[in-house]
Amino acid sequence: MILNELAQGLRPVADGVEWFEGLSDDDQRKALHTLVLFCGQARAREDDVAESIARSGIRPTHTPAVMLTKWRFGMDRLPAYELTKSFRLLVALFSIADTRRRTLYCVGGCGHEWHNLSDQPQDPPWGRTLP
Repeated sequence: MILNELAQGLRPVADGVEWFEGLSDDDQRKALHTLVLFCGQARAREDDVAESIARSGIRPTHTPAVMLTKWRFGMDRLPAYELTKSFRLLVALFSIADTRRRTLYCVGGCGHEWHNLSDQPQDPPWGRTLP
C-alpha cells in the first residue's frame, strides 16, 4: 500500500525515498520489481516517460532514465547506487499512469482496494513502514 500511497500523493515522495533507502538491497530490488508490475497494471505508456523523468528529479542521462526512454524495465538489476534513482523514476511513472486510470476509468468509484485507501498506513510484505 505504501507504493500506492506514494503514487496517489498521500505520502510525500521524500518519505518514500527515506523508507526505500532503509530497506535491504534485496528488499529494494523487490520494491522496484513490484513498482514495474504496478506500472504495467496502471497501463503506463511510453509517452509518460518524459513527464516521469521530469517529476522524478533525476537527470535524463542517468541510467534508469535512459532505460525507461528505451522502454526497458530491468532497474531492479542495476547496481545498488542506481536503485534510489530507479525508485524515484518508477514512482513518478506509476503516479502518472495511476492518476490517468483513476481519472478515466474509476472516476465514479471503483472496487480497486488500492484506489480506496484508508488513512492507516499499511506494511509492505517485505519490510518496515514509513514513520
